[in-house]
Amino acid sequence: MEWSESYETWLNHPTLDSELKKELESYQDNKTLLEDSFYTSLEFGTAGMRGVIGAGTNRMNIYTVRQASKGLALFIENQGEDAKEKGVAIAYDSRHMSKEFAMEAAKTLAVHGIPSYVFEDLRPTPELSFAVRHLKTAAGIMITASHNPAEYNGFKVYGEDGGQLPPKEADELTSFVRSVSDILSIETMDETEAAEKELLTILGKDLDRAYLDALKRVTIDPELINRQGRELKIVFTPLHGTGKMLGEKALQQAGFRNVFLVEEQADPDPDFSTIKSPNPEDEAAFELAFKKGREVGADILIATDPDADRLGLAVRTAGEYYELLSGNQIASLMIDYILKAHEKKGTLPSNSVMIKSIVSSELPSAIADKHGVETMDVLTGFKFIAEKIKEFEETHSHTFMFGFEESYGYLVQPFVRDKDAIQALVMVAEMTAFYKEEGYSLFDTLQELYHEYGHYKEKTISVTLEGQEGSKKIKELMAHLRENAPTEFGNIKVEVTEDFKKQTRARFGDEESINLPPADVLKYKLADSSWIAIRPSGTEPKIKFYIAANDDSGVEVEGKMKLFEQDIQKIVDKAK
Repeated sequence: MEWSESYETWLNHPTLDSELKKELESYQDNKTLLEDSFYTSLEFGTAGMRGVIGAGTNRMNIYTVRQASKGLALFIENQGEDAKEKGVAIAYDSRHMSKEFAMEAAKTLAVHGIPSYVFEDLRPTPELSFAVRHLKTAAGIMITASHNPAEYNGFKVYGEDGGQLPPKEADELTSFVRSVSDILSIETMDETEAAEKELLTILGKDLDRAYLDALKRVTIDPELINRQGRELKIVFTPLHGTGKMLGEKALQQAGFRNVFLVEEQADPDPDFSTIKSPNPEDEAAFELAFKKGREVGADILIATDPDADRLGLAVRTAGEYYELLSGNQIASLMIDYILKAHEKKGTLPSNSVMIKSIVSSELPSAIADKHGVETMDVLTGFKFIAEKIKEFEETHSHTFMFGFEESYGYLVQPFVRDKDAIQALVMVAEMTAFYKEEGYSLFDTLQELYHEYGHYKEKTISVTLEGQEGSKKIKELMAHLRENAPTEFGNIKVEVTEDFKKQTRARFGDEESINLPPADVLKYKLADSSWIAIRPSGTEPKIKFYIAANDDSGVEVEGKMKLFEQDIQKIVDKAK
């Protein structure tokens, strides 16, 4: 069906939601907007779906949410009656339409006789992952668009282990979702009827208490916190999202008393009115936290994204100055402290392992190696870390100590199977307290790591190419690079080319297989141990370039990064 036909079908549908109908009518003179709203269906992939809220097949609305929910219902039905009876846990964040989308999902599942357990109010993504495991449901749904701008929302699906679905199951679910063709006529059950039939249960404080109880396992040295918990000054901003309620309680429970909220950003706000983007990796998002930090003399400033699965950190340098750390730097500090603390207590297992994504820094790997801890690399997507944890539980081959992605996602304890900013909040506070007692700031500690292991620097360059044409250009660029592999970056020779889509690794003309699932990622390892990776985003109209340099000298690293960026810019210019 042409996009114009699809538009007419929606516009003239007798039961179309009245607000969406008004929106479509207002588009009538804007052909570009109409085409973008209907030229394709909102893509449902391994990470679920995410898009701009609005009318159309290429938008987040009650009909695309029902389609995804019906696809999930068919997926669960295919697993048998036991799976149906287990039901689905559903949570949502502070975005526009989040609560409505959560209830639409529950009402759609109810028609299939699948019970839903929906939180009474907004909750973080990690608590949804915990709820799936705690309630032993067959699946979970999180309504969130993570750190995207205010006009976005999304739909993420979790498996019975509490992790996002691995590739095989995700592909199966996607096929069910795509099989639902007439999305305007999907049947739903009234909320009251669903509740009466015990197909809708509202979750509340009991789950919060269970999660907070599990969170006690994150703390390694409670005696340290007893000594330093009243001295450490923490500024915390949930960036208008879900982090406030559990974040404050988690810090208080652990023993940290000097926690200062950024009041302007403490309460949920779907417009994120004090910031351009609710992204804890952006310095602009910390502007009010910087101000608060200077007022109270804070040791650290912490921000969580709207669904509280990602955490950003700024550390005090000198006087009233704070420096925002990268996700890789935060992870390096965390794994260094975690391993030191466990060694000190004699609780570091001999089969310990750290898991990270293939586009994350190698500094944490060097730290883990010094402590005799193995590092495993997985594809980008925390579901692959969760998949490894599940494997370890079944085989007893390794003990999970820490997992992270460079995109500000961390996991300390596996009672959650996704990145967990609430866990990270507690761990960052503990490690800051440790170094403060030793007379160091986290900034000082990071410099010590560079002195010991060498200087590592990483940067992610995200290039947005919107719409149908942008998607085409991204695909063309990846195809071009596969046919014309770069031989050097920054005048440094490429020694290894890894193509994760073809699952091959080429080294000096010899080729071997990569034992990871296929993914549209290219990685180039250079002669000096620096590397470049290129990956289209799975949830946004972006292509990402990951740059990593290391050297004994910080000055040399900066020089390499500039040259790498210049070469990346040449690739981007050709794509545009």
